Amino acid sequence: MARIEGVDLPRNKPIWVALTYIYGIGPTVARQIVERAGIDGMTRVARLTDREVAQIREVIQESYRVEGDLRKEVAMNIKRLVDLGAYRGLRHRRGLPSRGQRTHTNARTRKGPRRPIAGKKK
Repeated sequence: MARIEGVDLPRNKPIWVALTYIYGIGPTVARQIVERAGIDGMTRVARLTDREVAQIREVIQESYRVEGDLRKEVAMNIKRLVDLGAYRGLRHRRGLPSRGQRTHTNARTRKGPRRPIAGKKK
């Protein structure tokens, strides 16, 4: 089993798909990584040699910020906005959408499940 950046990659998927299981790597970046490592993107993870896994790991470490470092950076950016008292920081603090979406209806992902108001009828 290939383990890169602390993530176990699924064995039966092509390497470019498996790399997307790492936080911070999407399909486009995964294809770039595979290309720079000189590996066929359709090779299954189970068929990779240790040398190929090492090449992929090296490309990721030298060029991309992923997993823990990226999560820490995103959290610090949000914390900075909250500490400044910026509008976006206030939206994060209240658990509401921060990019201008409407909240009268929708926004259930950020706001959570509906809570009924006692005694209110249509």
